[in-house]
Amino acid sequence: MSELWTIEKELFEKGIALVCGCDEAGAGPLAGPVCAGAVILRPFEEIEGLNDSKKLTEKKRDALYDVITARAVAWSAAMVDEKTIDEINILNARMLAMERAINGLRVRPDFALIDGNRNKGITCPNQMVVKGDSRSASIAAASIIAKVTRDRYMLEMAEKYPQYAFEKHKGYGTKLHYERIIAHGPSPIHRLTFLKNLEEHR
Repeated sequence: MSELWTIEKELFEKGIALVCGCDEAGAGPLAGPVCAGAVILRPFEEIEGLNDSKKLTEKKRDALYDVITARAVAWSAAMVDEKTIDEINILNARMLAMERAINGLRVRPDFALIDGNRNKGITCPNQMVVKGDSRSASIAAASIIAKVTRDRYMLEMAEKYPQYAFEKHKGYGTKLHYERIIAHGPSPIHRLTFLKNLEEHR
């Protein structure tokens, strides 16, 4: 059994059968939604290469996405858009995305493992796991679902708003991205509350 199953194993031994991992992607970008993934894996089923999505190449994430969605007991992804992020702030938006992802599972979990140190608004019984995407198989799987779902959405936005080169940076605050915002102004999918220090990049 891989070390990634240690936290889940403790829950299984307490009689908790359906454990979902939950993580989000896209808290930091200047544009686009924050996206959360929730995944219930089959207990102790090893998925080769499963790891924190940030430690994987895009090609590997895409391959694992297909494996996870085919083999998981249940999986879900949910987004909170840029306008809501501006209205309620990114922390609340992250929590809302996680709650929506958990509620979107076709099987109701008994317990959720939440990546990070915040669980405000999560109604399912849960445990927070700091750096959970490298400590829990379920959270690692959820991190991949969240990251791939969001990246694919940003590729769609790149076609809609080609002047911002979203396909290159996925909305993150790179030098190129700031240059494009300064040249063209914010797009309809930019987070205006994240652009307050735009002048510093001119």
